[in-house]
Amino acid sequence: MKVTLTPSARREIGEAASFYARTSDPALARSFIDEVEHAIALFERHAEIGAPCDWPFRRLPLRRFPYNIAYRLTPTEIRMLAVSHQGREPGLWMRRDR
Repeated sequence: MKVTLTPSARREIGEAASFYARTSDPALARSFIDEVEHAIALFERHAEIGAPCDWPFRRLPLRRFPYNIAYRLTPTEIRMLAVSHQGREPGLWMRRDR
């Protein structure tokens, strides 16, 4: 199934990678992006891999980083809505583009 990212999700990925590059190490920023790409590849093969949360949304935590990927399944795509830090207000991303 095709995975699409909202502009907000794309921005959050870039912001998180920039944070890691600026405060830690550019290699850590690359590792963050690699992990997001790995999650996208998992979605393409196993669309329901994430845990259900406030229907119709699903959430997949990243393994190495304190971020969750929030997404929604439709009949034609997996729509990645947010890549949010686990320390943020839960569900904050639900108020935006679905």
